[in-house]
Amino acid sequence: MSSVAVAASTTAKVRNGRPSKVSSGNSRSRVGESGILPSSLIVPRCAIVDPSFPLNATLPRWFRTEAGLWSRSRSDTIEEAMNPKIVLVAPSDAHEPARTMLPSGFDLLIEAAGSPAYAAALREAEYLVGFVDMLVKESLYQAAPRLRLIQLLSAGYDRADIATARRAGVPIANNGGANAVAVAEHALLLMLAVSRRLIWQHASVSAGRWRGNATPRVHELRSRTLGIVGLGTIGKKTARLAAAFGMPVQYYDIARLSEDAEDALGVRFRLLRELLRTSDIVSLHVPLNPSTQGMLGAAELALMKPDAILVNTSRGPVVDEPALHRALSAGAIAGAGLDVFAEEPPPVDNPLFKLDNVVLSAHLAGPTFESNIARLRNAFDNVQRVARGEPPLWVIPELG
Repeated sequence: MSSVAVAASTTAKVRNGRPSKVSSGNSRSRVGESGILPSSLIVPRCAIVDPSFPLNATLPRWFRTEAGLWSRSRSDTIEEAMNPKIVLVAPSDAHEPARTMLPSGFDLLIEAAGSPAYAAALREAEYLVGFVDMLVKESLYQAAPRLRLIQLLSAGYDRADIATARRAGVPIANNGGANAVAVAEHALLLMLAVSRRLIWQHASVSAGRWRGNATPRVHELRSRTLGIVGLGTIGKKTARLAAAFGMPVQYYDIARLSEDAEDALGVRFRLLRELLRTSDIVSLHVPLNPSTQGMLGAAELALMKPDAILVNTSRGPVVDEPALHRALSAGAIAGAGLDVFAEEPPPVDNPLFKLDNVVLSAHLAGPTFESNIARLRNAFDNVQRVARGEPPLWVIPELG
């Protein structure tokens, strides 16, 4: 007999290096003393004789010759069939880290949102993890009757249907500040790039003009007053970084800190209009919701100093974009650093693209290698909490 044959009445679908479901089937051939091959595998005899046979590298870890016998116990099969399922919806660069970081006792199903495989996976899913706030709607809860937690990899959740989520009673958690350092650093990057006219300098040098006809007027961050709008996790990280540059920091938030907390962080509370009037740089760190949409319009921008800079790493619709363009074009404010836009991706004819006092990035403040790892770590930690019967962390305020 040239191969070890097994019955193929069902097919085991392999995910995360292990089958997500294995039927007991009618296996006829035994390997070793007690193991049984899953019904979906036919293993050439040469692979058993020679462990270097290429097929060995493609088999699940529990089925390789490094273990001594090519075998799998019935208890493993039963245990895996009962493992809770995590469905991950995320960019491809998160797939391998997710497989590596997956805690034991869970099955990971990585699917593209909207695909037939995704719909099938939802039927058994207890946890949905990813950049999925746009998927939070009635159809999700109908498709995933066993869902226990929606764990976002993002900080924002502005596309989620909160009313439907509240009725469903399934908690939604954000990333727990996993990208706070990344976004805070990016905010400081934009402050520096605008203050030092970095884009102008790069264009001048690369075009062979060196300094051009005149050295531009640039500013240090030291002693420039930073006004932070929204002092959450990211806002606090930004305040600490700004303090390292010697910047006085003031803030506006709907929930004021205690005086002791303000002293510890080195910040002072200001009402929004006062903050706009007295800040040299205004940095936005608020979530997008009905109360913050259009928060900075023409009237608010008119309060800012003529040499002030606006930085937005939160959400584009927080700012009235046409009003911002008019203020920048007229010199009502000195410049802006923008990572987010009213429409994303923005149309190619967006008038902000033609201004030389603006520095732009493509909503990339949050995704760094380090923050992507931290997102997954926090997500899996929260999944394990719920599996243990503990309440999840970082539940969004509307559902808390």
